Amino acid sequence: MAVLAIGFLLLYIPTYVTLAETTWSTEEQGHGPMILGASAWLLWTLREKIFAGPARPAPLAGFTCLLIGTLLYVISRSQQVIEVEGFSQIPVLVGCLLLLRGWRGVRTAWFPLFFLLFMVPLPGAFVQALTLPLKAMVSYVAENLLYWAGYPIGRTGVMLTIGQYQLLVADACSGLNSLFTLEALGLLYMNIMNYKSKARNIVLAIMIIPISFVSNVTRVITLVLITYYYGDAVGQGFAHNFAGMVLFTVALVLTYGFDRLLAARFDKEPSHAVA
Repeated sequence: MAVLAIGFLLLYIPTYVTLAETTWSTEEQGHGPMILGASAWLLWTLREKIFAGPARPAPLAGFTCLLIGTLLYVISRSQQVIEVEGFSQIPVLVGCLLLLRGWRGVRTAWFPLFFLLFMVPLPGAFVQALTLPLKAMVSYVAENLLYWAGYPIGRTGVMLTIGQYQLLVADACSGLNSLFTLEALGLLYMNIMNYKSKARNIVLAIMIIPISFVSNVTRVITLVLITYYYGDAVGQGFAHNFAGMVLFTVALVLTYGFDRLLAARFDKEPSHAVA
């Protein structure tokens, strides 16, 4: 086990360094280290369950997964395809678990392994295909809400004009990457809460999508109003980072609030013993 762990770290520390210097240093995909840390923590908390009972290794499946993951790593590392390089750690980990513990170990550790998908950088073509329509939707909703509230606002594409100021809704405000991050946080929340109802988990996971959209609209409206009242310098300074905190605060509050509504439907009353 120690040999496999050391080998895995030697293999993937360069990958994490590359991600830290490139993808993870951007606002759009800065959630990667958090996902990696959470996955490592989840695996550590499950270590006793993973290694409980007799080991039933699956050599054929294990070596197959290990070979696939290693090939993906070598090819993507040599061609500098960081998305595939980051993904390759999942089949490598699955292969190691199959060799050490068998399928039972993989089933026990399925969530941390699945959760690692959220640290894999999104493919550029996928991001470009979805970013523009999402930005347009956020801009449209923000403009109409502010217009109904009586503000002098107009819109051209994803450019909002309020008073004397013009604000471009950037890619970071499109909601795609925040949706990815919030979905990961929602799944982590459900895993920690250990809800038994599949229906409850599915509904909550789906609701994170509109919650993410509402949170991004709130973020854009916050930036627009700060710029309108305090000027462009303030809107592009500390307030820009503050709006990001507003996004996640709104998202977490809405997620928790909706979960409390679900609790009224899915949580069972404790049974009372009869004397």
